[in-house]
Amino acid sequence: MRRVAAVIGIAQQDVAEYERLHADVWPGVLERLAASNMHNYSIYRYGDLLFSYLEYTGDDYEADAAAIAADPVTRRWWDLCEPLQRPVADRGEGEWWHELPEVFHTD
Repeated sequence: MRRVAAVIGIAQQDVAEYERLHADVWPGVLERLAASNMHNYSIYRYGDLLFSYLEYTGDDYEADAAAIAADPVTRRWWDLCEPLQRPVADRGEGEWWHELPEVFHTD
C-alpha cells in the first residue's frame, strides 16, 4: 500500500464553501476514487492550509490517477473545487496539490 499526503492552500473567504462541498461529496466522485484504488481519503484544514491523506492499494498509481483525471464527473467536481484552492509556492512541476514526503509511520 502507498500512503499519499499532500497540501494546498485555501483563502479564508472560501473555507465555508469548500467545507460545504465536502460535507456532501458526489457519489460518482467517491465511486471513481474507489475504482482507482484510492481509499481512506481524508482532508483536514489548518487555517488556510488543506492537508489530504489517502491510501493507494493498486499497482499503477499514475494510470489510476489518470483515470480519475479523465472522469467527467470528477472533472465537474474539480471545476467547483479548484477555484477555491491555492497551490503552495514550492509545489513541483505539474502538481496541483503538493505531495509530501513521509517522515514517520507505524502500524
